[in-house]
Amino acid sequence: MKQKRTEVAELGPFGLIDRLTKGFETHQESTLCGVGDDAAVIATTADQVQLISTETLFEGIDFDLTYFPLKHLGYKIVTVAVSDILAMNGRPQQITVSLGLSSKIPVEALDDLYEGIRFACNEQQIDLVGGDTRASMTGMVISVTAVGTAQRDAVSYRSGAGMHDLICLTGNLGAAYMGLQLLEREKRVLEGVTNPEPQFKGYEYLLEKYLKPRPRTDIIEVLAEEKIKPTAMIDLSDGLSSDLMQLCRSSKCGARIYLERIPIARQTNQLADEMHLDAVMAALNGGEDYELLFTVPLSMQEQVMRLGVVDVIGHITDEQAGCALVTPDGGAIRLKAQGFPESK
Repeated sequence: MKQKRTEVAELGPFGLIDRLTKGFETHQESTLCGVGDDAAVIATTADQVQLISTETLFEGIDFDLTYFPLKHLGYKIVTVAVSDILAMNGRPQQITVSLGLSSKIPVEALDDLYEGIRFACNEQQIDLVGGDTRASMTGMVISVTAVGTAQRDAVSYRSGAGMHDLICLTGNLGAAYMGLQLLEREKRVLEGVTNPEPQFKGYEYLLEKYLKPRPRTDIIEVLAEEKIKPTAMIDLSDGLSSDLMQLCRSSKCGARIYLERIPIARQTNQLADEMHLDAVMAALNGGEDYELLFTVPLSMQEQVMRLGVVDVIGHITDEQAGCALVTPDGGAIRLKAQGFPESK
């Protein structure tokens, strides 16, 4: 009897992880949280934990070296890695960087890549403590492991959201996606042109959000200063819809977010109009924003609003209600998680 073939895209990224890791037992008492959150949580002392997370990026899928400056790429991979540590309400401290390299990459290009890594590490006070290099037949592959720490009782898991909690967002959405669309457009338009001059004027913010996103360490510091511990938190790497649904799945709850409360930058709206794209869809599904989405009890509403650095975009509901986007006319649109992205 022929065995049924299941395509990876049928499961999606979260479903695939669930399937592959199902049945794994925890053997060590120090493992407080393994698979299923932004980072693993390992007990080190009675009141402190170590946070560990790994991210892998592939040329042609996650970045295109045609237009992605290697210095910016070096900076971005640090952000990608440490954002997972921040999403646990922790402080990143070390990273390791492993590379798969094809013969087309010269050493000078790697110098640029590591200059960007070094700049990000110095800015964030993070130490590069190791890595590996291997040959690759499919272009550049970059794997970054981030290590951080947190007080044991300060860790925010995806699973902690409660009924009526406020849903908070640390920045505008969709800008990174529109920055990518701008780069892809100019690549197509200028293909085969000698001495190409891409037209980026007026959209510098979008390019920075895609090419050099900054980790939201500032938010973690503000929350600590104000003694606000999120009940649940996740970083926005796959898009607001997918990541909010994952948080709700872990917390066994539903959510209502409001369209008019989702912050979208002026340049995002402007370029979306110019390219006949939907800025709201970019905000919901674009991904790579590396902002933080977190929940706090309703009783903290005034305290959170006074921070001036986050937007309250909705609230947690009963699990049976599901996750929905509420439009200005009161209608509710069910959110959908996106699957694996197509090659860029």
